Amino acid sequence: MDFDDSPEEAAFRLECRAWLEANANVRRPGVAEVWQTLRPRDEAEDDASLLRGKRWQALKSDAGFAGIQWPVEYGGRGLSAHLAGVFKQEEARFDVPANSFQVGVDMVGPTLIEHGTAAQCRRYLDAIKRGDEVWCQLFSEPGAGSDLAGLSTRAVRDGDEFVVTGQKVWTSGAQSADWAILLVRTSPERPKHHGITFLLLDMSSPGVDVRPLKQIDGAVHFNEVFLDEVRVPVGNVVGDIDRGWGVAMTTLTNERSAIAGGGMVQFDEVLMLARELGRTGDAVARQKLAKLYTYFRITRFLGYRVQTAVSNGRPPGPESSVMKLHISRQYGDGGDLLMWLLGANGMTWLADAPFDGFFQGLFLAQWVPRIGGGTDQVQRNIVGERVLGLPAEPRVDKDVPFRDL
Repeated sequence: MDFDDSPEEAAFRLECRAWLEANANVRRPGVAEVWQTLRPRDEAEDDASLLRGKRWQALKSDAGFAGIQWPVEYGGRGLSAHLAGVFKQEEARFDVPANSFQVGVDMVGPTLIEHGTAAQCRRYLDAIKRGDEVWCQLFSEPGAGSDLAGLSTRAVRDGDEFVVTGQKVWTSGAQSADWAILLVRTSPERPKHHGITFLLLDMSSPGVDVRPLKQIDGAVHFNEVFLDEVRVPVGNVVGDIDRGWGVAMTTLTNERSAIAGGGMVQFDEVLMLARELGRTGDAVARQKLAKLYTYFRITRFLGYRVQTAVSNGRPPGPESSVMKLHISRQYGDGGDLLMWLLGANGMTWLADAPFDGFFQGLFLAQWVPRIGGGTDQVQRNIVGERVLGLPAEPRVDKDVPFRDL
């Protein structure tokens, strides 16, 4: 595999860079998108950040840099997932709002394009691309995280509507979302991977109760969402009733492609801290930095493989699990290295800390990729079964009706 830009990629990268330089400021050292997202903020800051994000998303959309990989007929540019990743790499160098639209643009949009009706595409896609409507993902439940097919949120049909009752949890951005993609169980008499339906939910519907989950650092990034007899039109079903599992797999495949294209934390931040502290001449520090850099490069190369698969119309194979494990490893090792470099200063926080606690924030964020989007343990099981050929865990529930579990 050639890791250098092709002529097409190089030209597109220059186009992206020129537009970004004309419309945004280069990010000052120590401020990364992940810290904008995870640091503690009050409600007023959240509202201001979302408004700034909507303006930036609309600006990107007007310039053709939103929905880059979407087909032209749906307002995109019809380019590859890899080229969409090139824009994200360039955008990460600039001081732009945290991405509140990844669920919509990178997950909901491609899912509607593949499985939605013409009416659904007309109604939602342009608003998604422009950032007029914010989306969240209502998949995980208290009893269904890694085993997502174990979800129990129930939807009972009543004429032209479904009546939905249940609870979702660990939902990022639900407090700001206008719409949600929602997995519900419509036929509990069928095995658990069947009888699931994929819905589009208006978050302002009566019976939707969003409750923020305050984290130990004071930030509120996740929410639990209670659904109490919420009525959803049958016209909001994506795909077929009872066959939502396959639709959800499309969503999660596009999530992996989006992860592969970006890079929440850049090695440059870690290197910057080492330079600021005068540690780059330290032999042990240099060894640790070299090891971490290796993980970053491996992750980027695995990301290229995932993007290539998606661009060619193939679902990513186990390389996406290996990539995610490397992301977890670089977060963990990177966080540990940051604290090692900071020494006693690593115990300070926010205004009392160097760089306003940015590096402490990265250290605390290392658990995000280890749990979110499929735990490390789940990824290792996938690698063990699909790469190493190890026997799968016995599945006694495979053909058992969900209601009997």
